[in-house]
Amino acid sequence: MNTHQNLENELPANEGTRALNIISWLFGTLFFAIGVVNTFWGNDPAFGVFIVLLSLVYFLPVNDILDNIIGLRITRMWLVKILLGMFIIWAAMGVGELFDKIELMLLDLK
Repeated sequence: MNTHQNLENELPANEGTRALNIISWLFGTLFFAIGVVNTFWGNDPAFGVFIVLLSLVYFLPVNDILDNIIGLRITRMWLVKILLGMFIIWAAMGVGELFDKIELMLLDLK
């Protein structure tokens, strides 16, 4: 009975994991949208498809898939996601000229 009272005030072990999953899905959605804009507006649809494929890292349980298929497990997946996110933002803003493509998209939708 005493241990039950101690456990009532503690948070579940997966509470932090849920927040990280939500953040991962938000960034995945953002990067997927960047990929779609780059695919259909502008002069390089292959770049957009590349960004869409990279955004799948934020949606899928990539570690489990890699472990099941080839036996490779990435120990610091959070670091890979941060570096990949920085690369996608850099590529979309600088190389991909994202704001120009968004302007083209908005003009096309009018």
